[in-house]
Order: sequence, then structure tokens, then C-alpha cells
Amino acid sequence: MRVVVQNDKIRTRRLRRATAIRAGIAVLTAAAIASGCTRGDDEAPPPLKAPPARALDDYAAKLRADHAARVAAAQRWGLKETPLRPPSPPAKKPTITTRAGFEVDEHEEQGLPPVFTTVPTDQKVVFLTIDDGAEKDPAFLRMMTDLRIPYTAFLSDYLIKEDYGYFQQMQARGVVLNNHTLNHPYLPDLSYSDQKHEICGMQDVIEKRYGTRPLLFRPPYGNYNSDTLRAAKDCGIKYVPLWNEEVFVDHWDYREWDRDIHPGDIVLSHFRGTDDWAGGMPDMIRVFLDKVTAKGYAVGRLEDYL
Repeated sequence: MRVVVQNDKIRTRRLRRATAIRAGIAVLTAAAIASGCTRGDDEAPPPLKAPPARALDDYAAKLRADHAARVAAAQRWGLKETPLRPPSPPAKKPTITTRAGFEVDEHEEQGLPPVFTTVPTDQKVVFLTIDDGAEKDPAFLRMMTDLRIPYTAFLSDYLIKEDYGYFQQMQARGVVLNNHTLNHPYLPDLSYSDQKHEICGMQDVIEKRYGTRPLLFRPPYGNYNSDTLRAAKDCGIKYVPLWNEEVFVDHWDYREWDRDIHPGDIVLSHFRGTDDWAGGMPDMIRVFLDKVTAKGYAVGRLEDYL
């Protein structure tokens, strides 16, 4: 073992003294820079670089610009108020279970997809879903892009095949395209194999045309049985969202007795226009947004919660 001698101790004291002197100089220098006293009174101190402060300023400027754009878009599309910004998606996704009374026989035992009308959340957020694909209004795409309103589409091939490109534009804007069967039949009247053809066939269409295989399926008219959910599961479906409210161009329909919207509610509408309604899809969106905004709700993206 090496013995520590006197010279080592002297060297150690000198090193400690030098370190203390250097530390003191650093402190004094920092204080001088902060007070601007390292230069003459007639000479301006060097500009201090503060990346965090600049980043905050940039972020605030972006928020102001974003808000101004949202206000302008709301005015441009005739909304009563500017839609509220949705909350950030939950870091931990809520557990989705089948709504009581919506189960089929051996639903849980067979691991069938959950059927639900509301997403569990305390946030004042609702989810807009739009079905079938009959109306292909370019103004609707512009409106939803300008307003930055998320929504989920459930498509039937017999209605979209005349213009697959319209829904490709929709997908390019971040909309998820989901399954609403090939031909929109009343599924409980069909055999398991026929239901599977309707559901898996639409899975194939969406995968071929849009490059993804949906995880969400909505049965036409909201009607289903055990075979429907078994076929959906066998076709790769994970969730079967229904709805708690339906919005038209001139009114709302409600599932609940209180005739109101609630946190996490799924809202249904349709790709329809003046052939079916007394107005177009932008009119429906105005009816939808004016109500949810007035009640303090934002519109979230359903897939972010699943």
C-alpha cells in the first residue's frame, strides 16, 4: 500500500486553493455579465442569449396566430362562436367496455368487440362520426380543414365506389376511414357467412383503396346480433362504436332521457345533402358546432381515445 507523504498533502492543499480561486472568478464574472458592469458606462452590454425565453415567445406567437386563424375560419363559415380547442389525448387510454344492455350472448366469454355509445372521460369532449358516403361535397372538406375539426368516417362501398378519390382526400386530411359494410344491409336478417362477407368485404375495399384495414365497425342502423360481432371479430374489428346523439341540418335526436350531450358522447351524422335534407353538410356542421361550443364542449378525435 502506498504511503501518503507530506509533499502529497502540500500538493493537495495547492490544488484545492486553485480550484477555489477559479470558482470565485467564475461567480464574479457571471455576476458582472448579469449586471452589465464588465464594460464602460457608455458601452452597451452584449445581448444575452436566452433560448428558453425565445422559445416561449415563439410559442405564444404561434398560439396567437392559430387562434386568429380559428376565429377567422369560424366567421368565414358562419359559426356563432369559435370552436373550442380539444384537450390533449389521454396518455393512458380509457378502458372501453360494452354498454349495459348492449351485450349479446357470451359477449365477454368470446372476447367479442365492445359495443359502446360513450367513451369514458371526464373531459368536456364529444366525437363526431359520419356514416355511409352518399354526399361528396367539396365544401364540407374545405370547412372541416379550415376549422380543424376531427371526425371519423364509416363508409359503405356501394355509395363510395363512384368516387373513391373524394374519401382519399379526406384521409389525406387525417380522417380515419372505417367499416360500414359493403351494401348497408340489415345484418340480423343475414347468416353468419353473409354478414362476414359484408364486413370482411368492406375491410378488403378500404385496405385496397386506402392502404389500411379498419379497426372500427358500425353496423347499419345500429342493429346487430351475436353473428354480427363474431364476424366483425373474425374480420379484424376491435371496436363497435354506436352513438348517443344524431345531428341533422335542423335538429338533434338523443338516446338519453335528458336530451343533452355528455362528456365522451359519440355523435352520429351522415354524408347527406340537399337531396335528403333541407340543407347541405356545412349546414349540419354549423348546427353541430354551435351547440357543442355553446355548451363548452370541444370535438376530439375518437381514435385518440381507443
